[in-house]
Amino acid sequence: MKYIVILGDGMADESLPELGDKTPLEYAKTPNLDRLANDGACGMLRTIPKGCEAGSDIANMSILGYDPKKYYTGRGALEAMSMGIDLKKTDIAYRCNLVTIQDGIMYDFSAGHISSNEGEQLLTSLQKEIPEVMIKSGISYRNLLVIPNGKGSTSIPPHDIVGKSITGYLPAGGDAQFLIHCMDTSRKVFANHPVNEVRKSSGKSLVTQIWPWSGGKKPSLPQFTKKFGKRGGIISAVDLLNGIGRCIGMEIIKVPGATGYLDTDYQAKARYALNSIRNLDFLYLHVEAPDEAGHLGSIEEKVRAIEQVDGLVGTILDGFDGVVAVLPDHPTPIRVKTHTTDPVPFVVRGKGIDATKRFTEKEAQKGMFGIKNAVDFLPFIFS
Repeated sequence: MKYIVILGDGMADESLPELGDKTPLEYAKTPNLDRLANDGACGMLRTIPKGCEAGSDIANMSILGYDPKKYYTGRGALEAMSMGIDLKKTDIAYRCNLVTIQDGIMYDFSAGHISSNEGEQLLTSLQKEIPEVMIKSGISYRNLLVIPNGKGSTSIPPHDIVGKSITGYLPAGGDAQFLIHCMDTSRKVFANHPVNEVRKSSGKSLVTQIWPWSGGKKPSLPQFTKKFGKRGGIISAVDLLNGIGRCIGMEIIKVPGATGYLDTDYQAKARYALNSIRNLDFLYLHVEAPDEAGHLGSIEEKVRAIEQVDGLVGTILDGFDGVVAVLPDHPTPIRVKTHTTDPVPFVVRGKGIDATKRFTEKEAQKGMFGIKNAVDFLPFIFS
């Protein structure tokens, strides 16, 4: 038997007055997700263990069967693995966003979704000013800062404080003083940087500084094949997901046109999934777009992203006769523009049929699978 799990990042939401008190998932036109619900069965999944933060790192590790309370060290370390950085045991890798702060307020956690080329130019200039660390440019605003012999720090994801004063949210702990020095240095380097001069002339948001967060040491996780007895692969345009996949020995499948944003090529992901599953037992297909729309607080973009995910699901259903499951990793409600810890809906074809007719938050609560913990999800799917 072969298995495909499709992860619509942040797809779950709350009822919105603007949508007639429906959630984006209820409002969107989703004939293929509804077909899946008709031909399969639904349930709810607790993806964030009690006491853990509602992050994609925690949620996706849990869904893949790895208890974050046992294995999680920090998001930065997972992304470093994806970028091919060979962390030493004493290194601390921090996720390093390029952000826009105006009058002390976190205005934009992605600096207007800065291009990867612009980000690389800014960070190359910054690296020259703080040579004692490694700065690695990634995709768009998602970058890394690695401190040798780091001491660790508590920090807040910038997407959690959009619209808020950064006072009180600065790093704390062993590396805090140095991280704040790096942030201060980035403000000076970026202030009159050619990239910002071009952005200013074109009316784009300026990149005002870096924001380091979620630092961690190199993780050690059991290999997926040994744990489940199956060859696994992952498709994602996000370094975090690819980092988790690399840590557990999954095949990392790159898809041209996959951007990790609203403009990603959904159908290319579906085609590559169908081709890749021929040589694998299990495929984890991750789509970031609904989460990005949630962080933007855009109802229109979130509905559009869900409908695009639905089209991807249709292509998979038409070309694959194995077990298919679809779920979000966590809600990213439009109202709060960040992740919450609420359980998420899931639907599975190939594990029984119940009375659910649509794939929505409310319908899934009626499903025959009830509510499960995420670390038990793959054992349940594979059973």
